[in-house]
Amino acid sequence: MTVALDSPARTRFRDPVALLNAVRPLVTEYTYNVLGSPGSKGVTIWEREIRLLMRDNVMVRDMAERVLGQAVAYTLTAMERRDLHIGVGRTVDIGVHQLLLDTPVYFAFCKLYNGGRYKHHAPLIERRRDGLVGRTAEVIRENGFAVDDELWAMDSPDCSPCDDKVPDSH
Repeated sequence: MTVALDSPARTRFRDPVALLNAVRPLVTEYTYNVLGSPGSKGVTIWEREIRLLMRDNVMVRDMAERVLGQAVAYTLTAMERRDLHIGVGRTVDIGVHQLLLDTPVYFAFCKLYNGGRYKHHAPLIERRRDGLVGRTAEVIRENGFAVDDELWAMDSPDCSPCDDKVPDSH
């Protein structure tokens, strides 16, 4: 029996670890804090962000890696798919906030992946409950990333307070 496919199946996904580590040469501010301080010296940007997540959010390493991977995928998708409104749930939002809070790394991320434009974070006060999180997971998958369905499903009905009205924000 022969089976013909209309299009080849996608077997490779975009790698959040490699994509985050690629910003290292563009980190130009507070380089000692990011690249040379105790705990940061000699580690990758990915490892730095994992350590910060574990320090501030009392996560085990496996969960920190899952959350950060989905946060990188979400943030890049938000930058690349301005035509669509997407949003994260509480769990993945922890990783998004980690990226935003490490501003020298986030500025480099925006420089590399958003044409040098800062991607703002302008949340609403109230959380949305309109199914946006579940739709966002599908957009991220379509954008070439592996999706951690368990992380997205646990927050699916309860979106972060994301706003689709502010230009170039998430």
